[in-house]
Amino acid sequence: MPRLPAERGLTGLFLSFEGIDGSGKSTQARRLAESLRAEGRIVTLTREPGGSAGAEEIRRLVLEGATDRWSAETEILLFTAARRDHLEKTIRPALERGEVVICDRFADSTRIFQGLTRGDLTDTVNRLHALMIGIEPDLTILIDLSPETGLARATARQGHEMRFEDMGLAFQTAARNGFLALALANPARFRVIDGDAEPDQIAARIRQTIAAGLPPSP
Repeated sequence: MPRLPAERGLTGLFLSFEGIDGSGKSTQARRLAESLRAEGRIVTLTREPGGSAGAEEIRRLVLEGATDRWSAETEILLFTAARRDHLEKTIRPALERGEVVICDRFADSTRIFQGLTRGDLTDTVNRLHALMIGIEPDLTILIDLSPETGLARATARQGHEMRFEDMGLAFQTAARNGFLALALANPARFRVIDGDAEPDQIAARIRQTIAAGLPPSP
């Protein structure tokens, strides 16, 4: 799993989980962290937006409120600011310590939810990412699920962080198509996992998928 130039010198393993809302990625990220810890590995389980004190404050701004609270362009700036703080305070220090970092969403979510589904802002997202972040995961697990099933699961949860779910089925459909296209364009980094299987089966497939990239057990 080659790293970008900005990532050289980081000895840990950086894994991200992506997918539409309700895909089960958060559950599977947690299960993987628990499994690796049981093997004696040191794992940092984190999330986006969030994962650091400053980024968690921004999380409340972007995930709560009316669907038209922010434009896509403003969201790109907010998510990039949150990601930069998260990178500085959480991700990079953990990788420098040689830990396994498991992140529930990373830059690919911004590429899809802000860069693609509400206009063609992909170039803006990528230029900001290169300028301010400069790091990609070693491996990205995409949990793929039908938009209808994902949205039904997500809306059943309820809660305060429903802004993107409230954008509806067409939005989730565009997001799913975007994620699959991104995975197709980046086959060295992405692994697509069927999210409609039983949770135990999904967890086993993920564990098998990442096995080759893990350092020897301590």
